[in-house]
Amino acid sequence: MKLLVLGSSAGGGFPQWNCNCANCSAVRSGSTRHRARTQSSVAVGGPADWLLVNASPDILAQIQHSPQLQPARGLRDSGIAGVLLVDAQIDHSTGLFMLRERGTPLPLWCTDPVAQDLSSGNPILNLLGHYCGVARHALPLDGTLIRPAVDLQTPDSDLRHLAIRALTLDSQPPPYSPRRGKPVAGDNIGLVFENTLTGRRIFYAPGLGEISPAVWEAMSTADVVMVDGTFWTDDEMIRMGLSTKTARDIGHLAQSGPEGMLSWLARLPKATRKLLIHINNTNPVLDSASPERAALDAAGVELAFDGLEIDL
Repeated sequence: MKLLVLGSSAGGGFPQWNCNCANCSAVRSGSTRHRARTQSSVAVGGPADWLLVNASPDILAQIQHSPQLQPARGLRDSGIAGVLLVDAQIDHSTGLFMLRERGTPLPLWCTDPVAQDLSSGNPILNLLGHYCGVARHALPLDGTLIRPAVDLQTPDSDLRHLAIRALTLDSQPPPYSPRRGKPVAGDNIGLVFENTLTGRRIFYAPGLGEISPAVWEAMSTADVVMVDGTFWTDDEMIRMGLSTKTARDIGHLAQSGPEGMLSWLARLPKATRKLLIHINNTNPVLDSASPERAALDAAGVELAFDGLEIDL
């Protein structure tokens, strides 16, 4: 079983279409120190059946660059057996529009608050009802394991060995949500993927505003930790004149600082593989020759990239 990184950038991608910051300009000029990235999404499973985790606006390009997602078993086919959403953010959900040509309802796992936001403020689920439809499965937040293969009816795929546990995260719902500024449990979740055959675990949380005791326990007991790499500093967007909000204001824990992401990752066991995903175009770690990237390398923390495969 594998985890395949389809996209590793934050919302807007890298380079972002309307951004001329140093990083985005460098990519457009052909810099070998910068690597283009699509918006954050991963897939878990294999070899022919995959659970898509977050459906980014770049999903069509991601499918085209991931031959694993097209097993070609029939005239109309896809390796995407179902979708799981960690939140209702635009960069994690609008790719659902592009999956509308399915011949059967799309299996979809999400929490109740996410389903509410995608049925009201951004009614993607209602729209899909006019096309393939959605077979929605509620994600429990009480620690109960879900086994996607049971509902996906994929007895011969690696998905039959996949168990998933959802954890509530301290973050923010989308700007269009009526709960913006007053989040509830289930607006944003982290996931523990476990291969029940090998016992290996991956903790995945592309949007993470605070390390709670439950999150720390999940990180500490995982073989691989893939977490929020959006911003290097808490005031990154403010200093660049791109926003009036800090990283924490919009639900992200910056990497640097005494209680930043890197300080937490340094406390993990040495054997834990540590990666950052959901990297914003302004983050200096995107420059492979920057001091910030050197600090990342020295800390033994990797930067996820599109196409990366991790054994589970």
